[in-house]
Amino acid sequence: MAKLRKHSVDRRNFLRSAAAGTAAIVAGTGGAQAQQVQTQAQATRPAGAPLLARETDPPSTVEVLTADRPGSDFMVDVIKSLGFEYICANPGSSFRALHESIVTYGGNSKPEFITCCHEESSIAMAHGYAKVEGKPLLVMAHGTVGLQHASMAIYNAYCDRAPVYVIVGNSIDAAARRPGVEWAHSVQDAAAMVRDYIKWDDLPVSLTHFAESAVRAYKIAMTPPMMPVLLVADGDLQESPVSEKTKLHIPKLGQLAPSQGDVSAVAEVAKLLVAAENPVILADRAARTAAGMKLLVELAETLQAPVIDQGGRMNFPSRHPLNQTEAGRGLIANADLILGLEVSDFWGTVNNFKDQQEKSWRPITKSGVKLVSITASDVYKSNYQEFQRYPEVDLAISGDSEATLPSLIEACKRQLTGDRKRVLEDRGKKLAAAHEAAKERTRTEAAYAWDASPISTARMAAEIWGQVKDKDWSLVSGGGWSHRLWNFDKYYQFIGGSGGAGVGYGAPASVGAALANKKYGRLSVSIQNDGDLMYAPGVLWTAAHHHIPLLAVMHNNRAYHQEVMHIQRMGNRHQRGVTNAGVGTTLLDPNIDFATIARGMGVHGEGPISDPKDLGPALKRAIEVVQKGEPALVDVVTQPR
Repeated sequence: MAKLRKHSVDRRNFLRSAAAGTAAIVAGTGGAQAQQVQTQAQATRPAGAPLLARETDPPSTVEVLTADRPGSDFMVDVIKSLGFEYICANPGSSFRALHESIVTYGGNSKPEFITCCHEESSIAMAHGYAKVEGKPLLVMAHGTVGLQHASMAIYNAYCDRAPVYVIVGNSIDAAARRPGVEWAHSVQDAAAMVRDYIKWDDLPVSLTHFAESAVRAYKIAMTPPMMPVLLVADGDLQESPVSEKTKLHIPKLGQLAPSQGDVSAVAEVAKLLVAAENPVILADRAARTAAGMKLLVELAETLQAPVIDQGGRMNFPSRHPLNQTEAGRGLIANADLILGLEVSDFWGTVNNFKDQQEKSWRPITKSGVKLVSITASDVYKSNYQEFQRYPEVDLAISGDSEATLPSLIEACKRQLTGDRKRVLEDRGKKLAAAHEAAKERTRTEAAYAWDASPISTARMAAEIWGQVKDKDWSLVSGGGWSHRLWNFDKYYQFIGGSGGAGVGYGAPASVGAALANKKYGRLSVSIQNDGDLMYAPGVLWTAAHHHIPLLAVMHNNRAYHQEVMHIQRMGNRHQRGVTNAGVGTTLLDPNIDFATIARGMGVHGEGPISDPKDLGPALKRAIEVVQKGEPALVDVVTQPR
């Protein structure tokens, strides 16, 4: 049986004795002392204000109620058993007991409380953290309003298959709610508002129930397909004393093993792969861990097959000769077999969709191509339509792709003959030559508008690379030219995107990922969109307050540029031109000075920088700050893309 921890300071006995001592002092105050206290109280009252009853009536007996062992202390023991390192939260009264138990009874260590300025930032920080660390941190949200704030970020994590663990406070018993705002912040079914885009939720009604559901929630969140989970922590359950007769136990989590694809189906895929003349491997969220990345490299090298990395995770080294992401469309068009590993939009990958007045689509694959998918994401339902259009695959294997790769690799090796190996080696040489040619084209294209102002995004990516390439770096948000110019060869060097494309993810997810990178001494780098940061810029304060080292480089094109292009497309379609495309889509008049905002939050700020020759020195100064353990922001005024 797990026992409640005994803190070095029995704070509740202290509070009881302190209150009694205060009462004795008040009761013993006489004459001049009593008159002095009354005079001081009157001095703080506005002139002409009537005396309140409590200021004139004799003091009544004060009843001091304390709980030596509240339920929230046991909840902290459960939380600690799950290995959470951090709790991200904006403080709220619905989890006040749990908050106090964490920081006092739990010593504010494992988990440590990270103060956030918005619940959406709390969730997004957890989202970014999980993709670096491979496990969730804990998020607490306050009642109805806190969960409503958090909902967009929960949806991003759901779409991105990220394990986010949420505890929301609530007051369930109407008779126990305090009058006023607590009623507006309480709800009959708290999880209902997000249930369509979380994997599992529960409302524990006892501490034993809480312990079992807390462990169950962790297990469910960490089982592919990974998604957010939510527990409701009732206020009375947190605050009520634990009876001496109550027998409490923390269940064992046990080892978690993801499901693998069916053995016979995997053997069939291996035969198809070895026999194919032009196979293509698509990888989206295929690598959950660094081991997954190594396995994918082994599979590709065994087959000498090209890999198209769709960027949901860091799946494949960017400079590996079999990385053919740049040539993806042509390879797909010529493929006789396409293997998709945790591909979120298989249909969109193998079809061409035209966004015209008359929408149309056609396959880009040739006749007779075999399509095979391995994914854990086929086994869920959703009201939300993020699952994309139905792909007509020839063989769909249900199972986690990373867990299935070892058996697929071994099955492929068993199929290989000496003659077939020589054929595959010739194919690999051709792919390596194509990879080198693509690198040369990228260097040439990056040189366009090299000295332009505003600064080209290629120049910005190249300047950052020049400063970080010899360090242990991690790109925690952003992409574009960095993926074409930088050498990605470690799993933590990229964590993918938001999943649901919800704006406001980038800044807090970067801070969360940087929090995970902090203990490893990695240089976390974010290429930060301007509109995204403006959703919840308070996360910069969180980074400064908790000394989270992060280099944020602004991609400040002073617009929601994707929306600019949509309005341009509509203007052309409606035959009205594009002159009004900037109305409602740009961030001008006034221009936002992100460096000043950063400095106001306690973050080192550089810029705005519009002359490319000033960018390198500014980045160098900022990195010096980051390597001392603090966040820094460089505001770069850029071209649109």
